[in-house]
Amino acid sequence: MDNLISLVNKIQRACTALGDHGEASALPTLWDSLPAIAVVGGQSSGKSSVLESVVGKDFLPRGSGIVTRRPLVLQLHKLDEGSREYAEFLHLPKKRFTDFAAVRKEIADETDRETGRSKQISSVPIHLSIYSPNVVNLTLIDLPGLTKVAVEGQPDSIVQDIENMVRSFIEKPNCLILAVSPANQDLATSDAVKISREVDPTGERTFGVLTKIDLMDKGTDASEILEGKAYRLKFPWVGVVNRSQADINKNVDMIAARRREREYFATTPEYKHLANRMGSEHLAKMLSKHLEVVIKSRIPGLQSLINKTIAELEAELSRLGKPIATDAGGKLYSIMEICRLFDQIYKEHLDGVRPGGEKVYNVFDNQLPAALKRLQFDKQLAMENIRKLITEADGYQPHLIAPEQGYRRLIESSLVTIRGPAEAAVEAVHSILKELVQKAILETLELRQYPGLRVELTNAAAESLGRMKEESKKATLKLVDMECSYLTVDFFRKLPQDIDKGGNPTHSIFDRYNDSYLRRIGSTVLSYVNMVCATLRNSIPKSIVYCQVREAKRSLLDHFFAELGKMEQKQLSQLLNEDPAVMQRRSDLAKRLELYRSAQAEIDAVAWAK
Repeated sequence: MDNLISLVNKIQRACTALGDHGEASALPTLWDSLPAIAVVGGQSSGKSSVLESVVGKDFLPRGSGIVTRRPLVLQLHKLDEGSREYAEFLHLPKKRFTDFAAVRKEIADETDRETGRSKQISSVPIHLSIYSPNVVNLTLIDLPGLTKVAVEGQPDSIVQDIENMVRSFIEKPNCLILAVSPANQDLATSDAVKISREVDPTGERTFGVLTKIDLMDKGTDASEILEGKAYRLKFPWVGVVNRSQADINKNVDMIAARRREREYFATTPEYKHLANRMGSEHLAKMLSKHLEVVIKSRIPGLQSLINKTIAELEAELSRLGKPIATDAGGKLYSIMEICRLFDQIYKEHLDGVRPGGEKVYNVFDNQLPAALKRLQFDKQLAMENIRKLITEADGYQPHLIAPEQGYRRLIESSLVTIRGPAEAAVEAVHSILKELVQKAILETLELRQYPGLRVELTNAAAESLGRMKEESKKATLKLVDMECSYLTVDFFRKLPQDIDKGGNPTHSIFDRYNDSYLRRIGSTVLSYVNMVCATLRNSIPKSIVYCQVREAKRSLLDHFFAELGKMEQKQLSQLLNEDPAVMQRRSDLAKRLELYRSAQAEIDAVAWAK
């Protein structure tokens, strides 16, 4: 039993240290799913005295009015006999308190740090662990006492504020309720009983404690309540006798007070038949035993919650990526690995593993042919333009057989217009390659955590693609220029050889050719130009793929890699300038994941041992 409750205490401490109380998740937190016991009662009901009796130490602040102004999460840890007692606060993790008067002062001081030296309240809990051979393993939450009237220095809303805070704890289905009521007041008006019945109408989670039994009016007693005949609860009421104010003033030892409590119930006629289930020692053991039962019943639910939460944490950690290396070599390796991942994704887009590469083919199969068809060769080969170019090419000496220079001028003036579609194809493919860089950047999850590297990688890829575009443009336009600079010999051999077609030199130079002959020249030139277009339609894509697509696959980041090798650690760190909030988030998640995995292993071990 002790091992089971100790395990829950351990998990609760770890949850508290990590702040695992309200994580933005659809899943409930582990803390909320762990059973605990909340102590509820009106002001001056004796709550603090009950807790001190259970612990066996005088450690809680005292005074009139509202004293408990923040929840106190009290974890008790049983030590071996003879061990020295001590206490630890979560907010002072490296400090052990062996003087419990100092514990009392620290509770008061820590309350003031949160609320100021006023009578305000705060829902932020104080976490205290007490280690002693005189306690049982238990977790208790001391809540501010319920009140009906605000006192001077408190807002009018204090009554409702305290009730709302108490409800926020005891409404949780895994919270056991310790309802403390003074026996010298009418239980019908007990704040603790009233609020407990509202949140736990079946009484499955409520334990009643009667305090101040020894202070009841003469001739009255609480035997009917303790016997379950009046104000019956599912679990029997437990009566306790706390130290009197005189005892407190005299610093009566708590162990001695326990002994006197036992003697009181054993010797008082009205209660001696109930003595074996009365007193603070019995209360602590009963709560510990019941807590064990509750914990065992919650194990399957805890296992399910832990497994789901581990999967959720692992998924988020995966999205955040790995932590940054600290040394220059590690940083460089991390950058290179991320760049390789990006490069691989980019290649997959081009190779068809991922979408996008098909757009390049669309340029070659649709855009380029359509642009070539739109070229206005008819304008270049209009009758007047043919006559003009041929006569100008002849100069002062008319041609003898065929107007070779005229043919060249007509062909060159037509072919040069192909430069436009060729250059447009280069630009279109460049735009697609840049678009795929952006896609690959977005799909490289590791880049999301490093905005600096993402920007530099994007710029490096854009510069590299720009250089490839210029090389591709030069090579592609050279293809067009080559067709312009050297005409296919067979073309000339097929030209008409009829001298008479040259016209009569005695005629005016502008009447030298008839329309039929000029049309034949235009038809022949158009045939040659179409033949060249068909050739370039196949060779331009080859040039573009060789200079742009192939190079983008082979050496997109080569220049960037060379620059990385020259960088100092400071420059590498700037590339890995991860958002501090993300770094903190990853660290928190890693710690929380470690906690949940540890809890998973330990709870599984307990479950198998049952």
